[in-house]
Amino acid sequence: MLVREATFTVNLGENGYLIGFDDDYDWPKEMPFGWRCGPATDTNAVVLPTTDTGSMEMTIQVHDVPPAPEVGGDWESAEEISLRAGFPVLCLAVIRQSDFWDAWPDQEPPLEIPPSANGEEWVRMRLYCHADNSEPGIGDRGERHLVQLWRAPQAPGVHPELTDADRQARAEYAAQMGVPVEEYTTTYPVSYTADNPPA
Repeated sequence: MLVREATFTVNLGENGYLIGFDDDYDWPKEMPFGWRCGPATDTNAVVLPTTDTGSMEMTIQVHDVPPAPEVGGDWESAEEISLRAGFPVLCLAVIRQSDFWDAWPDQEPPLEIPPSANGEEWVRMRLYCHADNSEPGIGDRGERHLVQLWRAPQAPGVHPELTDADRQARAEYAAQMGVPVEEYTTTYPVSYTADNPPA
C-alpha cells in the first residue's frame, strides 16, 4: 500500500543526483555508466539522468509492501538497488561541479521510511525514468523520475547489461578518481613590475 508520495521539480547539475539515507555526501568512487542508478555507498545511490543542467520532475513514493510494476507512462525498464537505512529520513542532493546541493524542497515535510516489523535495516529502491528527448543535453528534456521505496532485505541490483563502452567509461572514471588532486594543479610563473610588486 502507498504510504506517502511527494512530487516536485529538481534543478539538476552536471553530474546527476544522490538519493538515500545519509547526508554526509562524497563523490562516488564509481559512476554507474550504462545504468540509471548504482551504489555511491551502502546508504546512497547515484542516479544519472538524461538532463544536464536543467529541470526534472521527480515523484517519490514510500510503500509498506513491494508495489506492482508500473504500466504506461512510457517508462524505461525499471532498475532496482538496495540501500541501508539506519537513518530513516530520505536525503536528496544534486551533484554540482565541486559540491553537493540539498535538493529536498522546503515546502515538503521530510520523508521517512517506516520501521519494519522485524527490524529490517535495508530499503529497496526502484527507479523508473522517462525523457521526451532521450538525447543527453543541457536544458529541459521533458524528463521525469519515479522512485519507489519499501523495506526489504538486501538483494542484488536489477540493471541492464553493460556494453564495452560502458565498462570503458567506468574504468576511466575510476582511474580519474584515483589521481591525486595535485596532478590537476598547475604552477604559472608570475612577472613582477613596478605596477605589480610582490605582495
